[in-house]
Amino acid sequence: MQKATILLLALVAGIQAGTYIDRFKEQYEKIHNSANGYFSSEGIPFHAVETLVVEAPDYGHETTSEAYSYYLWLEAVNGYVTGDFSSFNAAFNNLETYIIPTFQPTLSGYNTWKPATYADEKDLPSEYPSWMQTGVPVGQDPIYQELKAAYNQDFMYSMHWLLDVENKYGFGDAQGQCEAGPTEAGPSLINTFQRGPQESVWRTIPQPTCDVFKYGGKNGFLDLFVGDNSYTQQWKYTAAPDADARVVQATYWAIQWAKEKNVYDSISSTVAKVSKMGDYLRYTMYDKYFKKVGNCVGPYVCPGGSGKESAHYLINWYFAWGGAMPNAGNWAWIIGDGAAHFGYQNPMTAYALSQVDELKPKGATSVEDWATSLERQLELYEFLQTSEGAFAGGVTNSWNGRYDTPTSNLTSDTFHGMFYDWEPVYHDPPSNRWYGMQAWSVDRLAQYYYITKDSKAESILKKWVAWVLTVVKVENGDFQMPDHLTWQGVPPEIHVNVGVYTHEIGTASATARALSYWAAASGDSEAKALAKGLLDALYNYASDKGITIPETPDQYGRFEEPVYVPAGWTGTYPYGDIINSSATFVGIRSWFKQDSQWSKIQTILDGGDIPEFEFHRFWAQTDVAIAFGVYGILFDE
Repeated sequence: MQKATILLLALVAGIQAGTYIDRFKEQYEKIHNSANGYFSSEGIPFHAVETLVVEAPDYGHETTSEAYSYYLWLEAVNGYVTGDFSSFNAAFNNLETYIIPTFQPTLSGYNTWKPATYADEKDLPSEYPSWMQTGVPVGQDPIYQELKAAYNQDFMYSMHWLLDVENKYGFGDAQGQCEAGPTEAGPSLINTFQRGPQESVWRTIPQPTCDVFKYGGKNGFLDLFVGDNSYTQQWKYTAAPDADARVVQATYWAIQWAKEKNVYDSISSTVAKVSKMGDYLRYTMYDKYFKKVGNCVGPYVCPGGSGKESAHYLINWYFAWGGAMPNAGNWAWIIGDGAAHFGYQNPMTAYALSQVDELKPKGATSVEDWATSLERQLELYEFLQTSEGAFAGGVTNSWNGRYDTPTSNLTSDTFHGMFYDWEPVYHDPPSNRWYGMQAWSVDRLAQYYYITKDSKAESILKKWVAWVLTVVKVENGDFQMPDHLTWQGVPPEIHVNVGVYTHEIGTASATARALSYWAAASGDSEAKALAKGLLDALYNYASDKGITIPETPDQYGRFEEPVYVPAGWTGTYPYGDIINSSATFVGIRSWFKQDSQWSKIQTILDGGDIPEFEFHRFWAQTDVAIAFGVYGILFDE
């Protein structure tokens, strides 16, 4: 009788219960337990609890727009479970405060008829700086004035991708600050990657987002990347569009669940802001220099686009914007990216921004653009799908990042005139080697199918799920996930093989969620069983901090790898590390040697084997929690 009374009270309060919902709540509490260290004192989610973490972020207590997007999604599920969406609003408010840059002082000087000056992307960091070429034609930006009219502002409402939460580098680029220095407590916006597809994290030169020549060399850090006759103090930001798209995706579910709980009004103001972010996210659809999309070969030959001719309508790898400091001029620039990886595509976001009234943006052509994007993304999945079922790489409008002529075997079967690339954007390691791209992207496709029952999505998913059922292994309460994938051929004859298996938490949970949505929509009992098996196996690794599986990171012997700096170039970091032609990864990050886990790295550098590490990455831990929650929402009784 007492149990029934408790259950009745929970239902009246809107609180959900069940095995997997309970596991969600357990994982959620661990993430929010301050003793576990997932958040900073400002409430910012760290990339990882641990500090000695080198991945895309080069330090564990940085954070990314990706982490913020997962944070919002986590709180959306929590809203479903508790009936209270206040934590969802709080997550977005924190995001808006810290990772949407407020300092954009000269964007009013942006010329939509000359969005940016062209510079080649080079193959190797050692080929930089890349000189600006004023004679190369660029296209017209067709959406800036539309966005300005809709929101009455000269401002890009998009997340910058990387935040130095504790100001470890010492730049001190907090909102409205420019190189305030090590005395600024943080957080601080920073940049890293900027030198071509071979610039792995181990070869990067971190730099401020606001370069007023206080640090670095005589021109700050600018002349390491771009060649010019003179340099101007400036600000610059870069967006990772998959993260902004995940914010929209998470908000779609928050809308549905808040309506179900009759509390939609409590999130309506947040939804309006997310809709606005989705409007600006359209910069993901454009060629880097707004050149005409399709058979774009030769930087001087390939023409600039007018209107929407420069739109490929896919979710590209990045877009970026910047401009002069107010005392140095009144000009600004915006670039997109001609390369689109299948792993970044998000049909859910395109659907939400084109079909869901609460999320339809104000931009005059935005709904139309996102409707086109939805169709184009589904086409891309079809174009890149192997006979086995996995998806291969992506496409580009700019071969080698400089509108080169691709090899002849890529020119006969193109995607709207864009060329197939098995490893778009980065090659160290290859961008489509990691299986996680499969799980991330197909999870979104499966959610879209769950909502719409789109027949094209169904046929794509059916093939992918059949492949996953053969390559994901769950037995005796444990699991093995594909890690490294290898590829052969070109469209329409591409093939995949699994080269290496792993115990990866985030890819297992994302795969489980994709299978859950597919099973709920299709009735596929085998897919449901594998999803459940993965989640149960993950739960077997539960610890006080979350889900913990020791790992041996195969890249951790690279701490002393040389970082290319041109001969004669000398500069300094805020804490005194010297940047010159003798630079190494750890040499310009000497503070790593004071890290509590540095002894493990020293063991490797002294010739020993890579020891085990335990990492609690925010995205992976929240992905597990969300997967538990989603399975509970779909199947718990």
